[in-house]
Amino acid sequence: MSTLIMRPGGRISLGHQKSSGAGLSQELRRWRLRWARHRQRKVLRGLADDPHLLADIGVTRERALEEAGKSVFELTDAHFHSSL
Repeated sequence: MSTLIMRPGGRISLGHQKSSGAGLSQELRRWRLRWARHRQRKVLRGLADDPHLLADIGVTRERALEEAGKSVFELTDAHFHSSL
């Protein structure tokens, strides 16, 4: 959040509260997690046609395709908080 700061000599500048950095940092972590999930889903999509690899990771083809079809924005707060 921006804050107006009165400087010596009557100058006014626009400053930022410390909490805005924490919010930005959290949002950056959220985007990194989204991007990591996106990459993992692309790999999973590639595995969907190999029944032996799917069996190795214990995932059905249907479940793999369901997960791979999710948007990069499909990330719940539960996913985010469990990764911190």
